[in-house]
Amino acid sequence: MDNELYRFGGARGYSLIPSALLIVLFLQTVFAVPFYGQQADSIPYVIVLGVAQDGGYPHIGCEKTCCVKAHQVDSLSKYVVSIALIDPLEKKWWLFEATPDIEEQLHLFRELTSGQYSYLPQGIFITHAHMGHYTGLMELGREAMGSKNVAVHALPRMCEYLKGNGPWSQLVELNNIKLVEGHFKESLKVSESISITPFQVPHRDEYSETAGFKIETIGKDYLFIPDIDKWEKWERDIEEEISLVDVAFVDATFWSIAELPFRNIKTIPHPLVSETMELLKDANMELKRKVTFIHFNHTNMLMWNEGTQRVVVEKGFSFAKQGKTY
Repeated sequence: MDNELYRFGGARGYSLIPSALLIVLFLQTVFAVPFYGQQADSIPYVIVLGVAQDGGYPHIGCEKTCCVKAHQVDSLSKYVVSIALIDPLEKKWWLFEATPDIEEQLHLFRELTSGQYSYLPQGIFITHAHMGHYTGLMELGREAMGSKNVAVHALPRMCEYLKGNGPWSQLVELNNIKLVEGHFKESLKVSESISITPFQVPHRDEYSETAGFKIETIGKDYLFIPDIDKWEKWERDIEEEISLVDVAFVDATFWSIAELPFRNIKTIPHPLVSETMELLKDANMELKRKVTFIHFNHTNMLMWNEGTQRVVVEKGFSFAKQGKTY
């Protein structure tokens, strides 16, 4: 079989093509298998370093069913939402969100990549100024790592917040971090293979605007929207945005409106997982498979209940797993 030749006609006549090459061409066309210069080990990819809402899992002070086992068994704990974006060809990587768990997440990244990359990323992209998304920057200060000029990519209000409020302002003054101001809809080419574009999403913007990110690579394209109020408040159509990427990490803070009976959930109006699945119920399976839920509150059964996880998978959707490559 390997020595067989196939004859193809064309404008210049016939040519002979080895069958093995035909197989490669078929795979490249149908399944987007890397070809020639695009080796599989050179294609950018994402690793999930955390899946929990800002308070982490288990949650401080929680003694209910959702957290009691995780308080007792360390392996059940989950870090606050974060992803790592890796360019294996240029040996560079970028971190999305600087969470309270950043020390553990940097260690996890180093373990998962066998120490092939720098300990600190080439840059950190911040979505907004809520505690789970930026407070890990303090670990870069002189009381801890004392880093030098780590690029922190943030939007204008977020940059002003960091420059104008301690202890974050000290990070800027001592050059522990270097603020790189970005703007909505302006793409930043961080390597030959990767571009990152922030876009605005509606959220509780007490201290900063809130961004989502579209990550475009020579392999896969990604959406990263860990926080948003409600899909209907967004100027974009979520189904259309998902159709344009390969993996969409989307806000899954709550499963049900009944999770926090002691709080007014209208003050924290995230899209419920059940609402998102209902919104996309008529979408085709290819689109549903792209949806990867992330940013789980400790009360969200999708974090810890296998039955709930099966329901999501049976409906065609996915949920992010800490340590998994996408």
